Amino acid sequence: MHLKHLSLLAAPCLATASSILFSGGTIVAFDRASESLEVIRNGSVLVTDDRITNVMAGAPTFKLRNDTEVVDISGKIITPGFVDTHKHGWQTAFKTLASNTSLLEYFNRYGEFAAAGLLTADDVYIGQLAGIYEALNGGVTTILDHAHHTWSNATAEAGLQASIDSGARVFWAYAFHNIPAVNYFIPEQLANFADIARNASFANTPTSLGVAYDAFSGNSNTAEVAAVVALAQQFNASVLTTHSLQGPWGNDNSPEDLQAAGILNTTIPVVFSHASFLTAAGATLLRSTNQFVSVTPESEMHYGHTHPHSHLVLDQAALGIDTHFTFSSDILTQARLWLQSVRRTLYGEVLGRWQVPPNNPMSVAQAFLLATRHGGLALRRDDIGVIAEGAKADLVVWDGKTSPALLGWNDAVAAVILHASVGDIEHVLVDGRWKKRDGKIVVPGYAEVQQRFLASARRLQNELIATNTSVPQPGTIWDPSGFFVGEALTVDTLRPYDNVTGYGELFLEKF
Repeated sequence: MHLKHLSLLAAPCLATASSILFSGGTIVAFDRASESLEVIRNGSVLVTDDRITNVMAGAPTFKLRNDTEVVDISGKIITPGFVDTHKHGWQTAFKTLASNTSLLEYFNRYGEFAAAGLLTADDVYIGQLAGIYEALNGGVTTILDHAHHTWSNATAEAGLQASIDSGARVFWAYAFHNIPAVNYFIPEQLANFADIARNASFANTPTSLGVAYDAFSGNSNTAEVAAVVALAQQFNASVLTTHSLQGPWGNDNSPEDLQAAGILNTTIPVVFSHASFLTAAGATLLRSTNQFVSVTPESEMHYGHTHPHSHLVLDQAALGIDTHFTFSSDILTQARLWLQSVRRTLYGEVLGRWQVPPNNPMSVAQAFLLATRHGGLALRRDDIGVIAEGAKADLVVWDGKTSPALLGWNDAVAAVILHASVGDIEHVLVDGRWKKRDGKIVVPGYAEVQQRFLASARRLQNELIATNTSVPQPGTIWDPSGFFVGEALTVDTLRPYDNVTGYGELFLEKF
């Protein structure tokens, strides 16, 4: 492996005090006995090295270590860091280019197969690093990265090194996929993965090695599937993740498919991204094997693969972001969108019976748990996504004292989920180490990261803008599923009779 030449950083984290006391704030803690949130006002959280060692009401009644740094958070809110269970960090350089894209265009223009050969290893490194810092700025401390920038040994190792250098908690899932455009195939990737697993230094970092694979269904090469599963088990991968859509989209990778491959009942956690058209049998398998789906609300709305059944399996669901270059990069936005989407869906069922609902079908506490605790459960990490003694010191402090948006809050969970924004985040810690402090990213060499990323992004964006990309046309067959391609009705802010060439024609024709 040749990772170090890409790295900007001499060490992944800033030095920090070995003991930090957050004093006087409102703590959104977790009660493991009741499996519920516990809000503690005027409390204290003591961090020792990378762990939360005490969560208490009031001030400590015991003597603190001499090296303890005391941080006054009176009037503020402290929560666990958010957990993003689905992301492609390397795509940061494409930001704003795909604001109106469809999933079919994404596949042909921005996805792993289209981008192979476009990005150098250095582009992957700096895009991944900048993207993770963006996530940390938004309070995301844990990321499951479906790393499909693996179209060469060099690009694979670059994304991994950026993840390690970021100091974030990254479950970096190496994607196995045949890339004919650059003559890089799964047998070579299997060897590269084994080399990384044996030689990469994950010691003393929050990064771990996982597996991503999207060809469990409809794959006649059963030896390939078996080889990927065997390698994941041989090296005890921290996670296995797969894109699962089903329905008209094809690309099943369903719980049923992975059960047939013998992967659901191992010690490795499995995360099904999207699982848009999950079947009842698939949901039953998730529950019986304790595996999770990653709901990515904004992505599923933006690209149109939707989420018709996801609200029925929230006991086995967490939240993710997906292609952060296209829309929001923070889990807070996803939690808010998903909360209101589920409310709308379940209200609609009552209204559809011509009845009036007297209750609210989903609480802010449930949205908060999906964004935090459930992300940890999806990764089988009881010490992530919670504030509790023994948990990892991945923490976020919100300015509930002077922020105009939070001024006058009473319910700390509602304040965060429904009123706060990324701009209200004062501090972020991962493993007890500062990543954001007093509203600013505090990582080594961040200014240089920004400049290097901008140079890479400008070049890549210019290349993409100059590239013509076709998408399948209405009436043709979408190969992965065998369903027809059909055009969506577009809307316009002009009145129909003012726009005779666009929506107006369709409006007049249909109505």
